[in-house]
Parts: sequence; structure tokens; C-alpha cells
Amino acid sequence: HTPLFRSGDPVTGVTGWTLADAPDPTLSSIDGLPTSHGEPPTDAAPSHRLGIHSWDHLVVMTSSLERTCAAIEAATAAPLKRVREAGSIRQGFHRLGELIIEVVESPQVQSSSAGFWGFVWNVVDLHDVCEQLGPDLIGLPKAAVQPGRFIATVRSAAGLGVPLALMTP
Repeated sequence: HTPLFRSGDPVTGVTGWTLADAPDPTLSSIDGLPTSHGEPPTDAAPSHRLGIHSWDHLVVMTSSLERTCAAIEAATAAPLKRVREAGSIRQGFHRLGELIIEVVESPQVQSSSAGFWGFVWNVVDLHDVCEQLGPDLIGLPKAAVQPGRFIATVRSAAGLGVPLALMTP
């Protein structure tokens, strides 16, 4: 499955995704996530000046990990790979092609449906990117949950309108 994303204005962030090769092409929503269907991209992604080369994961927020993960699995045939408990937060992980979907259940989420939250992209040299952007736009690299990897969060001052983090491959 190859997801593509529609972006809204800077206030609304990601407003939907387009899935390729999903089992049910008539589905228009996955637990409240606006969904359309299309063909996988045929062109290679252009090179990026920051060395972004691939997606790592998409973060989806929910009030019910079970509900959202069951809906993702039913719609995409991508099973829940694992659940991680982190205090009051629970995270579930699905793999859609190259992309990992991280579903985060938080007591702060009050909606009865899931919502897109943000992206994590892999970069060739995270320390170089952090140096290029500077501390006003990106945090310092820190150890990621995945052993041997590092992650840095792009600050809201960058004006992207969507939470974004960059990660070592």
C-alpha cells in the first residue's frame, strides 16, 4: 500500500490520504481518516536539499487504540505489528508498504474518531540538517525509541502547519 497525503492550509494540517492497492477501493474513511484511492507513484521522488530520502512513519492520534487499529487492519489488510505502553500513552504500529503507521492513544484525545497528527521522514545526515536549520527551527537530535537511531523535532516556528520530525535511517 502506498499512501499519498493531501495537505490542508497551515491551520488544518493533513486533511486526507490516498491509498494504492487497498483491498476495498470504495472505502472513504478509516475510523474518521478521510481516505481516497489511487495508483502508486511511478516517478522517483526528486532529491531534497536537506537529504530527506524516505518516509519513516505517519502518526495518527486516537481515543481508542483498539478501534483505530482494527479499522486500519480491516481497510488495508495491514495487521497490527506491536503495541508499546508508555505510561498513559499506548502506541500501535502497522506497516503499509514502506510507511509505518504509528497509532497513538492518548487520554488527551477526546474525539470519537482518529485524526492525522504528523510525519517522520528519514534523512541522510540528521546532524547536518540540524546544523543547516539551526536551533530556532529544529531541536537537537536525541536517541529514538529504535536502537541506534536518532530523531529531531522540527519546531512550530518553521511554520509547516503539520508536526514533523526527522530521523536517521
